[in-house]
Amino acid sequence: MAMGLIQGVARAMRRKRTSSLNILSSKRAPRDYYKGKNCKPTGFHTRKGGYVVQDEKLPNYVVPDLTDFKLKPYVSQCPREVKSAAETDAAK
Repeated sequence: MAMGLIQGVARAMRRKRTSSLNILSSKRAPRDYYKGKNCKPTGFHTRKGGYVVQDEKLPNYVVPDLTDFKLKPYVSQCPREVKSAAETDAAK
């Protein structure tokens, strides 16, 4: 009896833990279960089937002014080799 209890506890400890998203899927839940993707709603549903988007729930991205910025926003997939000033001074 005690040996079986110890084996059961040991088996439970060895079992891998699943993340909270994998515990319940739509296949193991009732028909009307909708899991979602862990994102917050941006509004609410109306009684007549519409959806109202609330501006305070939308994400607000703050982007700095980059008009006189020296660097380009993207990196080329095939960059050219550019020699630095230290390499050209060492070569002379």
